[in-house]
Amino acid sequence: MPLLARMVGLPLSVDVRRGAVESLAALLADRRISAEGRVAIAVGPGQGERVAASLRPMLERAELFRVEGGTVAAAEGLADELQHGWYDAVVGIGGGRTIDVAKYAASRSGLPMVTVATSLAHDGLASPVASLEHRGRKGSYGVHMPLAVIVDVEFALRCPVEQLRSGVGDALSNLTALADWELAGRERNEQIDGLAVALARTGAEALLRRTDGLDTEAFIVTLAEALILGGVAMAVAGSSRPCSGACHEIAHAIDALYPGTASHGEEVAVGSLFAAHLHGSPARAALDACLRRHGVPRTPQDLGLTEDEFVAAVAEAPATRPDRYTVLEHLAMDEPRIRREVAAFVEAVAA
Repeated sequence: MPLLARMVGLPLSVDVRRGAVESLAALLADRRISAEGRVAIAVGPGQGERVAASLRPMLERAELFRVEGGTVAAAEGLADELQHGWYDAVVGIGGGRTIDVAKYAASRSGLPMVTVATSLAHDGLASPVASLEHRGRKGSYGVHMPLAVIVDVEFALRCPVEQLRSGVGDALSNLTALADWELAGRERNEQIDGLAVALARTGAEALLRRTDGLDTEAFIVTLAEALILGGVAMAVAGSSRPCSGACHEIAHAIDALYPGTASHGEEVAVGSLFAAHLHGSPARAALDACLRRHGVPRTPQDLGLTEDEFVAAVAEAPATRPDRYTVLEHLAMDEPRIRREVAAFVEAVAA
């Protein structure tokens, strides 16, 4: 008998609106995640603590754990602490680093996890991937997908604008990541998942076409939904392929060569625009205009890198994901060719 459907683990609930965080206790009970609110709440510095404090009257049996830094060590430390208590689930409240630490610790502890995002810096809100630092290098770790995702628009509007710009860069980079995947399909006969492509492209293009600003509720909702759709696309594909191509290889290389240069999404934005240049993509102009409109970095200089440093990062980029075929692997550029392409790219986007 033919297989007529496939099973994909997806969040039970996605709630993106003002005041969404107030529904957390009801969600835990109604979805049978934790009827009594016996959960471990992982919070990071900043708005996460404020949200956790507001939830205390509704979740009296919850236990609070403060985490700092998006590292494997922090995630392992939280997982060890979870072994000493009895919890129905882990609730991660905060930005991307806190969410990734909570996802990793929950997966290692065999507990379901709920995301309560206070910022929109990258697509880890709903993804089955935790991006964590280990021994000075950032890596991607497979984790269980969150059972539920809450984005309270009110808190997202209060987060630093740099975090929103980072989220815009990460969401839009799906466009060139998909171009890289399609290239791998043509050149290497790599299997492409059409559903994952549709999900990742839909969120990115919805964002690309918005002309309102980062300070509007409608834009924040679209950004949150784009990032969530990216995470779901990764779950459907069974890998980060729909959202990670040459853009992420370049960002990982920048992190390795020049730690602390910029946020992940900002580095990915520049990497994506450069990848669009290498592809000769007709979408490059629209991508450039969108990044420019929202003040997202577009050139190496915007990241604080010289052209020489960016050339070195591009040369190093393929080594960060040896199993991934992108436009960088396809062109197999030597340093003089990279230098020419970077110069042409900078000249084009500066015009």
